[in-house]
Amino acid sequence: MEFQGIGSRLIGMARAGTIRFDTSDAIPDETIGVLRDKFRWDGYRLHFARIELWNIANCVSPQESLAVADDPDDDRILECAVAAGSDIIITRDNDLLRLREYRGIKIMTPDQFLAPD
Repeated sequence: MEFQGIGSRLIGMARAGTIRFDTSDAIPDETIGVLRDKFRWDGYRLHFARIELWNIANCVSPQESLAVADDPDDDRILECAVAAGSDIIITRDNDLLRLREYRGIKIMTPDQFLAPD
C-alpha cells in the first residue's frame, strides 16, 4: 500500500524505525473512515491500508478514559498517546491542535513535525 505526500514520509519513517507510530483499537476505524469519506479511497485500497497501519503500529490498550476534547474520537487519540507514553501527537485535527499539548505530549501538524529546527 502506497501512501502519498506527508503521510508517505511519516509511514516511511515508521517503517525505518525513526519514529514510533502508536495506535489503539479505537483509532484504525476512524482513520479508515477518513480515508474512505474524505479522500474517497476504495475498499481494496482501504483493506491494504489497514493491514499496513497495523504492521507498523505499536498497539496499546488505554486503561484511562478521558473527556478532554469536544469530540469523543479525539479523546481516544489522547488516551492512546497517554497509554503509549508518546512525546508527540501528529494530526491535522483542528480541535486537537487547539490543545497544543496534553500532559506533556506536544500536539502538532505533520508540517510542523517535519520542519527543520
